[in-house]
Amino acid sequence: MAAARVRSGGRPTLEEVAARAGVGRGTASRVINGSPRVSAQTREAVEAAVAELGYVPNRAARALAGNRTDAIALVVPESETRFFAEPYFSDIVRGVGAALADTEMQLLLTLAGNDRERRRLAQYLTAHRVDGVLLVSVHADDPLPDLLEQLGMPSVISGRRHAAETLPSVDSDNFEGARAAVGHFISRGRRTIATITGRLDVYGAQRRLDGYRKAVASAGLDPDERLIAPADFSEEGGARAMRELLARRPDVDAVFAASDVMAAGARHVLRESGRRIPDDVALIGFDDSAVARHMDPPLTSVRQPIEEMGRMMASVLLQEIAHRSEGRSEERPRIVLPTELVVRESS
Repeated sequence: MAAARVRSGGRPTLEEVAARAGVGRGTASRVINGSPRVSAQTREAVEAAVAELGYVPNRAARALAGNRTDAIALVVPESETRFFAEPYFSDIVRGVGAALADTEMQLLLTLAGNDRERRRLAQYLTAHRVDGVLLVSVHADDPLPDLLEQLGMPSVISGRRHAAETLPSVDSDNFEGARAAVGHFISRGRRTIATITGRLDVYGAQRRLDGYRKAVASAGLDPDERLIAPADFSEEGGARAMRELLARRPDVDAVFAASDVMAAGARHVLRESGRRIPDDVALIGFDDSAVARHMDPPLTSVRQPIEEMGRMMASVLLQEIAHRSEGRSEERPRIVLPTELVVRESS
């Protein structure tokens, strides 16, 4: 071991690690760079050799040689106000952070809620200052995903833009979650069931509306468009939509809101109008965030595994980055995680 260190000028090299582990240099490099495409036995042998030799990767040299920055960007194309008001985003960040905790990747959080911020972000990405991008809450007309494809930037999107999304994606089963929520109302005898949608240029919001419509049609209920009120995932938007619904159909006896935050806004308006929850109007949200658990009465909500979505997005992105660095192109995954209806006192 001492002779090896003398030959390398006193600092162990990657070649020496590979020789000690009994593998090729490329295999040793994949283990050190965190590639998932090595066996557990090989990983253990290389890690043991690293420990025995005291090998320390030269990150600067590795980044230059492989055109790597050891950084990924988490891009949220929303305003700062919405980012901090919506629990969904903090849960995604927590999940991504957990997945990267044992890697050398740095996470850069970027908000791009206006044209100026988007232009600046586009310039940053065009300069390839990150190895990959995680995209959250993307709208149908957002040009950023197309730019990433043009740049050949490894990317993963949470919430597809449309059914034919070409980027790797991780999402929850929005359709089934909404269908289950409305089915729960029907099982409890509710018949005039309204919904407050999110922004319908977001594919997930469209799928929640599709699930609502499917459940209403399957139950043979009147598909009255006056029972559908669009909003924007904010508490204020939920309140405005609830006022519209009460003006159109004062006989409404159940409301499915496409987020817990919008359900909180709806609850305030229902209380102001003298409706009791759930006696007069039952209420269900979506996300199963802290908002749902702390509402009075506690809110029935569709739980989507948001932290798991963040972890899965980061894992898929790391694989995409590894595949690009190894010159391989594989099928882009589309992962849909199951939702679960959590029943509480509001329904």
